[in-house]
Parts: sequence; structure tokens; C-alpha cells
Amino acid sequence: MKRSGTADLPLHYGAVPPWLAERMAKLGLAITEVVLMEYGKADWIRRMSDPWWFQSLGAVMGMDWHSSGITTSVLGALKKAINPHAKELGIYICGGKGKHSRQVPNELMAIGEQTGLDARQLVHASKLSAKVDNTAIQDGFQLYLHNFIVSNEGQWAVIQQGMNDNTGTARRYHWHSQQLQSFVNEPHTAICGLQSSSILNLVDKEAAPARSGILTLSKESPNELLSEIQQLVLPAHHDVRAKDVDLKRLGAMLWLTHEKSPADFEELLLLEGMGPRTLQSLALVSEVVHGTNTRFKDPARFAFAHGGKDGHPFPVPTKVYDETIHTLHTAVQKAKIGQSDKLQAIKKLTELAQKAEENFIPNDNFEQLIEKERNESWRYGGRTVMGKAQPPTRKASKGVQLRLF
Repeated sequence: MKRSGTADLPLHYGAVPPWLAERMAKLGLAITEVVLMEYGKADWIRRMSDPWWFQSLGAVMGMDWHSSGITTSVLGALKKAINPHAKELGIYICGGKGKHSRQVPNELMAIGEQTGLDARQLVHASKLSAKVDNTAIQDGFQLYLHNFIVSNEGQWAVIQQGMNDNTGTARRYHWHSQQLQSFVNEPHTAICGLQSSSILNLVDKEAAPARSGILTLSKESPNELLSEIQQLVLPAHHDVRAKDVDLKRLGAMLWLTHEKSPADFEELLLLEGMGPRTLQSLALVSEVVHGTNTRFKDPARFAFAHGGKDGHPFPVPTKVYDETIHTLHTAVQKAKIGQSDKLQAIKKLTELAQKAEENFIPNDNFEQLIEKERNESWRYGGRTVMGKAQPPTRKASKGVQLRLF
């Protein structure tokens, strides 16, 4: 059994406004369809088990880049968008927050009837993953969210989240069905906690009293905790700071999409007609789809696609967001009938941005870049949970440096 990692996130309350929730569902579906076309169902399941990729996905969808709310909101948006097309896509998302998490067994039984999968085995995996994280591993976090994601080929991922009221953080746990051997014999690649916390491993031969309530845990004794493989611990500060972002990667992408006309690149001719601001968003979405694992270590960078609902790093540019969704949706529909040129052009954005990084040196205009985005947000239909972005005063709009390059 491989547990892919954990993420420690600051608690962040507040509902996602309808205008953003609807867009998140549409963009989430479009990204999923592209990943399935290009890389297949097994790879999409693997990505969902990666805490870094999942956090980057949430950021590019306009959620606050570092908060615990990403988990509930992204999974809710994906479930809403994907499940109506589950038979076509071969992907099913079960569970959710609170009472919805308790519906997972019933949902999995229904999926078993539709697909022929062994639903009882899937229910068993769902219950055990929750037992291990909530009971067998005592790290101070009480689970309140459980999502089970499965393909019609049998691969699955579990994403669940716990809350620690004392530290003011939530912890997200990711599981992956690849190379399943045992839930109790070294089931984790890592058990990660805050440095000041104590973690008690109850899957131990001396922990019989505590294990007695865990019906399905084995009597086998696992080894001591393995060294940490993946841990995503995000800072308490809400704003996006230069230290949160790989400036070389961000700057190279901005240079490509703002300074170089698409007409300069034969591969991007199919994308002509959209402005540099939409290309900026599309380039970051393209990387979420096509980027390698090592390129998601700074999820804050992906907030420069569509901002954040609380205005960090800037308000959500709804007009740009809609154009990104339209471009992806159109590319997917054309690819379904054998016209994949536009989808390949979007893929080229990632390749060109990575090539631009080779000799790129960023400057120190990061704060000015954010100020520019905020000042121009109203032009692109900028919105936050507080309302619509307004044009800046003349004083605020003076002297803003344009670039990070």
C-alpha cells in the first residue's frame, strides 16, 4: 500500500461563492478530460494522490492557494462536474464532507453494479484508510472529510482531511492503490506532522488495547515509521510572497505569454486571437496537465492563473477564467472528433515555457507584478468574496512596474 503524502494547511473558513463554484466545476472537468485523453485514467488517479499536484490544481482553479478550503471545494467541484459523465470518462468520485463521507459505501456499491468492480473490496479499502488515519495513527487530527476516487479499471485514490483545533491547521491525507500489499504492514510512505507534535503509531504489537476497536487491523507488527517522503506544509500567511514562488518559472512564463506574440511561434498559431492575459492563465493550466512531478513544489505559482477568491494574490479575473474554460472545452471537443491540433498547441505552452527557463534570470519586481494585476483586475471582471474589483485611483495606478523579467 502506498500513501502518497500529507499536506498541512491553515484552517480557512467561508463558503465558495456561486460565481466561482460554477467556474471551478467547468475548469475541473476540462482539465480532467485533457489529462484522460493525454495520459489515461491511471495517471489521473495517481495525480489525485499527489498532495503537491492537488494543491496546484486548487490554486489554478481560483481557490486560496494555501488554505484547507481547497480540499472540500476542489473535490466538491470535481464530483459535481465529473460524476454526471462518469460512465463516459470512467472516473467516479464518492464521499465528501461530514454526512457525505458516510455515503461512500452506498456509492461504491452502486458503482460496482454499473462497472462490475468488486464493490465490497473497495468499501473495505475506504473504511480501512479512514481507520488508519483517524485511529491507528494518532497525530491530533480528527477526520471530517473522506473522498474515495475510483476508475472503472479498479485503480483508486483516497483524499481525506482532519482538523486540529489546537494548532489551527487541517491535514490532508492522500492514498493510492498502486502496489497494494497490506493496510497494516508498513502502509505509509510517511506519517507527517508538525515538528512540535507527537505522533503515536498504534499499529504496533504493544498497542493491543487501542487496536481492539479497530475491527480489521492485522496482528502483524509494522516496522518503525519510515522516513518522510512527501510533506506539504503551507505557511500561515494568506498573501502570496516571493519566497512562496519559483520566480524563475513564473517569470519565464510571463515573458513568454506577455512579451512574445503567438505569431512568433508556429506551434501557437492556433491560439491567436486571445490576449496575453488569457495566455498567462492557459500556460499555467497547461502545466497542471502536462508538467512533471517536480514542477509542483510551489503551488502558489498557479494562483497567477486565476487569482484567489479572497483577493490573494489578486481578484479572480472572471472574463479570463471564462475564456480559459472555453478554449479548453473547444480543444477537447475537437480532439474527440480527431482534430487535436488545438489541444497540442496548448501542450506546447508548457514546453515553450520550460525552454524559456533555461537562460532566464528574474528581477525583484514581484510585489509590483501583484500590484499591476490588482490594478488591472477590474478590466477582466475581477471578483472576490467581498465584491467586484473597482478601477484604482490615479495615485494608486502610477509607477507600477510591469514585469518580473
